[in-house]
Amino acid sequence: MLNDVLKDTENRMKKSVDSAHQDLAAIRTGRANPAILDSIKVDYYGSLIPLRQIANVATPDPRLLVVQVFDKHAVAAVDKAIKAADLGLNPQADGNLLRLPIPSLTEERRRELVKFAHKIAEEGKVAVRNVRRDANDMLKELEKEHEISEDQSHDGLESIQKLTDKFIQEIDNLFKKKEKDILDE
Repeated sequence: MLNDVLKDTENRMKKSVDSAHQDLAAIRTGRANPAILDSIKVDYYGSLIPLRQIANVATPDPRLLVVQVFDKHAVAAVDKAIKAADLGLNPQADGNLLRLPIPSLTEERRRELVKFAHKIAEEGKVAVRNVRRDANDMLKELEKEHEISEDQSHDGLESIQKLTDKFIQEIDNLFKKKEKDILDE
């Protein structure tokens, strides 16, 4: 019973960290990073399709992303979706290719991006803490119903706190890395 709670808690915390990681990866730095296009959905024949399913994204140099669209009829839709994503990118069409020059970031924009990254990291930490609260409540309920002993409950609470500390540290490390990427160009 206790092991099930701990495994479930760890899985839910991992999902929270993964979500924060994906959100942080989508923040544009001054360097070309294909991950900034991961959240883009393209209106392709009436359906919203992730960009990665209808195009290949490459980084031939640090200041350029190249999007090679598989279907030449979808180039305009991909172009429109990239512009609508408000990433500050201006696609240049060339047949089935879209070239996306990555503009340099101003100091003010860098500070805004760091604040945004901090907000994402904080939301990730809150999600991890919410999972901890749910798990702690579950252990207390199990103890109250005499399904686990007081000692098991105490050990479980300690294990959950260790997991929480581990995953919050992971989110902090992700944020610090992203902050360094944004500020160091």
